[in-house]
Amino acid sequence: MIPRYSRPQMTSIWEPANKFRIWFEIEAHAADKLAELGVIPTASAKLVWEKGNKPYTQDRIDRIDTVEAEVKHDVIAFLTELAEQVGDEARFVHQGMTSSDVLDTCFNVQLVQATDILIEDMDKLLAALKKRAYETKDIACMGRSHGIHAEPVTFGLKLATFYAEFKRNRNRLVVAREEIATCAISGAVGTFANIDPRVEEHVADKLGLAVEPVSTQVIPRDRHAAYFAALGVVASSIEHLATEIRHLQRTEVREVEEFFSKGQKGSSAMPHKRNPILTENLTGLARLVRSMAIPAMENVALWHERDISHSSVERNIGPDATVTLDFALMRLTNVVENLVVYPERMDEILNQMGGLVFSQRVLLTLTQYGVSREDSYRIVQRNAMKVWNREGDLLSLLKTDKDVTAKIPMETLEGLFDLGYHTKHVDTIFARVFTD
Repeated sequence: MIPRYSRPQMTSIWEPANKFRIWFEIEAHAADKLAELGVIPTASAKLVWEKGNKPYTQDRIDRIDTVEAEVKHDVIAFLTELAEQVGDEARFVHQGMTSSDVLDTCFNVQLVQATDILIEDMDKLLAALKKRAYETKDIACMGRSHGIHAEPVTFGLKLATFYAEFKRNRNRLVVAREEIATCAISGAVGTFANIDPRVEEHVADKLGLAVEPVSTQVIPRDRHAAYFAALGVVASSIEHLATEIRHLQRTEVREVEEFFSKGQKGSSAMPHKRNPILTENLTGLARLVRSMAIPAMENVALWHERDISHSSVERNIGPDATVTLDFALMRLTNVVENLVVYPERMDEILNQMGGLVFSQRVLLTLTQYGVSREDSYRIVQRNAMKVWNREGDLLSLLKTDKDVTAKIPMETLEGLFDLGYHTKHVDTIFARVFTD
């Protein structure tokens, strides 16, 4: 997590001030319920709020760090500093609780906060994709399979495909948020032996979380595995779109191009260069986010009721995955919003292969006129191979092939090379994709 690929709104979630604030609220809300249940004095619970409810300034954070350096335990250090603020009544804080009650619940709150930002990011990306898709809906371009010219599509249809993919990703984030938004205040080994389950219900309600049905001192890590896996899928989709743009920006293609600003330089050695640096960067960032799904899955298998082998992993991947994905989504949105599209070049490429893109329609028409599919394929392919060898264009060659002209009327044959045939259902697809 470095400033180059970070945005303050997301990084602030993982800063000590926010973390300790959440820890305090967990402890203070728990004290309120304990007081209501008669476990601790009501005056003591109120005092926690009155004296402890202060911003976690750098001085307070430094004090916690100083204590932790001695006691080697972060939650104890936090409670020690809080006791210094509250006084003797702080002895009633953390009654019946264990460190994981604070750490796990806080981690889930932070993930929820982060996911809310990611969903906002996704909405902005979807809006950009929709806008550009409609702008380019009728701009025909080459569709490719295996990187080779196949049949015509439109550039807007390409973007509609990515819109649908990221719409699914938005749903994945919503589901991931719901699954991760749980609270555990169940005490050592999760039996509620020293704390009433109603305390957990109260804290969960105050923090906007659901109660974890069963926690073995820790919240089950399959939840976190699913969460980081969802982030990995989103990252893969970012790479998917970034890779498409990178391919289309190649000099030999140049159908689209990342916006190149005035004064921007593409190479320290070659002044002519305009490189797809943003989408290349996004490809790399996607690899980072995706790589964090594996350790999250390995965290599922903890020993017995708990161990802390997951802790060091999550202290890294929690901030890194969410911060990186947040940055990547916003960068991708910027790329889409400012993407330069070259319709003339798309048209030029469509006509580059001498009409080969219409080969399937000729094949199908031959079958409609009584020729077997095998013979139809053979007839069209032998003419197509001549086009590959630069011996003419497909329509001209077909017009001189007696096996073709004996079956298909000339006017019908010429009509088979109509670009509109391939784009006639684009509106239908758009209607299916853009239902909101």
